[in-house]
Amino acid sequence: MLQFIRKRPRKTLDCGQARRFILFVFESRETMNTRVRLACVAVALLAGCAAQPPAPRAEHAAPDGALHSCAEWYRALDAKVARAGVRDAEDARLPGYPYLRLDRFTASFAPQAKQDPAAFDAWFARARALDRAAREVELRNLPRAALPEGVDAALARDAGCAPILAAGNLADAPARERLLAQAVVPDDYDPTARVIGLYPLAALPFSNGVARWQAETVAAFRATSRGAPPAAPLVRYAPTAGDPLSQAQLGALLARAPRDALGVPRFTAQEIDRLFARFAPVYEIETGGEFDHPGAPTWTRAPVAQIDSARPSVYRRLAYTRDGKDVRVQLVYTIWFSERPGEDILAGKIDGLVWRVTLAADGAPLVYDSIHPCGCFHQFFPTARVAAKPAPEPLIEWAFVPRPAPPLAPGERIVLRVATRTHYLKGLAAEPRERAAAATPLALADEDALRSLALPGGGRRSLYGPDGLVAGSERAEREYFWPMGIASAGQMRQWGRQATAFVGKRHFDDADLIALRFRLLAP
Repeated sequence: MLQFIRKRPRKTLDCGQARRFILFVFESRETMNTRVRLACVAVALLAGCAAQPPAPRAEHAAPDGALHSCAEWYRALDAKVARAGVRDAEDARLPGYPYLRLDRFTASFAPQAKQDPAAFDAWFARARALDRAAREVELRNLPRAALPEGVDAALARDAGCAPILAAGNLADAPARERLLAQAVVPDDYDPTARVIGLYPLAALPFSNGVARWQAETVAAFRATSRGAPPAAPLVRYAPTAGDPLSQAQLGALLARAPRDALGVPRFTAQEIDRLFARFAPVYEIETGGEFDHPGAPTWTRAPVAQIDSARPSVYRRLAYTRDGKDVRVQLVYTIWFSERPGEDILAGKIDGLVWRVTLAADGAPLVYDSIHPCGCFHQFFPTARVAAKPAPEPLIEWAFVPRPAPPLAPGERIVLRVATRTHYLKGLAAEPRERAAAATPLALADEDALRSLALPGGGRRSLYGPDGLVAGSERAEREYFWPMGIASAGQMRQWGRQATAFVGKRHFDDADLIALRFRLLAP
């Protein structure tokens, strides 16, 4: 490989080429000595690319009239957002297309959008809707002095300017292909940190540490299933869900849901409510202190967000995943805690637990999985309708299964046993829905609300910073885990920014996360 590099003609590399070379280094099968030497070359490439000028912006194609006016308006607005520190990090921006943003699910459809005009229109509509939602968040979080025209007027300008710019820089097939060619959401791993931290060498001890945590987790699940006494008194919580769907109703709902040209189903607000009511889990939390009470993130006079345990809440998100051409519905539930107490490197302010249900076409669960909002501690709980696929290579974090999911009889729901202090999952069970009547109610709220929370003195602010991280939730582990390439490991972060593997690469919102790891069994 080194001989190949020496024979290459000298030319300037852009940042994208430099980053691709770094990935090539880590994925190569060269000897460890050669890979370390290549890593040094990669650092130099990445450092040099930073000085290159940015690529031309597509909106410069017609710098006059309405097109120019709209391009300047977006540019000025983005500058205000950046100065105020209110940029929303959930979805990726597309340079040159200020009216579009992407999540990993939408980005995965770029090949279909290239081949089919109807698919392109549906893809474009999704990308446009993501930007519109993020724009509204950013506008509402801007200080009033920075937006004298007001939020509604700015949203109206956005609605008028987006089609003008789209008509100017997406007028023909080659222009649309240029857009789709860059329709990629960057991963949340820093290649420079992995190079400097000698990731190929560091991965082995990190892999051993992951294996120890997995063994401890399996032991905790086994102890819970054998009836081991809880480490602290149990307090049960259940979402205040409305009218849940029966299995037959659920299957009928998914079958009749209208779908766009990408195959993504659409639901009414009432149908979404009933979907979440159907699969909302019961939380059985070992409670040793205030830090074990779930609450609502809120802004007070404190410099960082607080978790108000007087308002026990669970936050919901409707998501999707893909299995080839099939689009599957996912229901995501998140609870927040004020802290993970302790003196170890994992302790710190603000903690949480994320629970996700991936549904089959008939509405039955296929796989459950869970993380903490930092992206840490990813666990999978497959049902009997799927089988695990092997990892493509050794050592990487692939699909840790502490135990299979319990089967659900009609009228039953999942119960999650949560450990005191660490908020680790340590048990999974099924119980009749009627038992939840005695539980402390959890208010069910949309997770998007956390992107714009009220400030006590007026105005609004996101729970998340422009980098997608929750300020004040830093962990000491970031000082030790940086060679794995995850920024501020252990810190709570926004949807779309949750890398879930130290060894290898994996994101909680990868469009093919479930399909890569589990195959559907024949009925």
